[in-house]
Amino acid sequence: MEKRAATSLHGKILTEIEQNILSGRWPPGFRIPSEMELTAHYQCSRMTVNKVLTQLAKAGLLERRRRAGSFVTRPHTSSAVLEIPDLRQVVLGMGKEYASQLLGRGQRHSTPEDMSAMRMDKAGPVVHALCLHMAGTRPFCIEDRLINLESVPDAEHEMFTEHSPSSWMVNHVPWSSAEHRIRAEAASEATAALLQLAPGSPCLVIDRRTWTGQLPITFVRLTFPADLYELDAHFSPSSITLPPERA
Repeated sequence: MEKRAATSLHGKILTEIEQNILSGRWPPGFRIPSEMELTAHYQCSRMTVNKVLTQLAKAGLLERRRRAGSFVTRPHTSSAVLEIPDLRQVVLGMGKEYASQLLGRGQRHSTPEDMSAMRMDKAGPVVHALCLHMAGTRPFCIEDRLINLESVPDAEHEMFTEHSPSSWMVNHVPWSSAEHRIRAEAASEATAALLQLAPGSPCLVIDRRTWTGQLPITFVRLTFPADLYELDAHFSPSSITLPPERA
C-alpha cells in the first residue's frame, strides 16, 4: 500500500507541474518552487520531488541549474532540425504588414485521421483551427492545425480572436521534440482560391508535429506560395547550425 501511495503521489506531482507548464501559467523562464517548497506543499519526501523534476528535465520541460533552481524551458532552436517561428514575426521580418484571418475553429472527438496526424495512442478531444496569414496584400500562409486538448487544456477556451493559432502556440505552449516534413505540392482549387493563385501553382508545404515527452501536442500543415517562403539550414559533420527561417 505504501508503494502504491508513493507512486500515486509521484503521478499527482508530475501531472500538476506539467499542467502548470503546458497551460502557460508557468511561462518559459519561470523559476518553479524549490524542492523544499514542493516537499512541504505535497507533504512528501524530497526524493519523490527530485525524481519528478528529473523526469520533467529529461522531457525538456525544465532546466535545472545548480544552486539557482529549476526553470521552465523550451528547446534551443539549434537543437531542432528547423526552428518553430511565429508567422507574424516572419512576415514583419520581411518588412511587410501582417494580418491574419481565422477561417474556422471547432472542437471534436478525434477522428482516426486526427489520431494518425498527431500520432495519438488513444482518442480524445481536439481543437481544429484554420487560419490565413497575410503579408501585405498577399496571402502568405494557410495554417491548418490540430491541437490535443489532453496536453493543451487551455486551448479548449481559446478562440484565437486576438492571436492566431500559430502565435498563441509558439508563445504559450512549451514542447520537447518536433518533427517536420517538407515537400513541394501543386495548389488544389481550394488552396489556390485562398492563396490567390492559379490552380496547380507550386506551393511549399510543411507538416509539423510537436510533443512534450511522449504526449502529442499539435499537428499543423503550413502551405505557402512557393515564391514567398524558403528554408535554410547549414550542416557540419559534428553539429547543425541553423540561421533563422526567412522569406
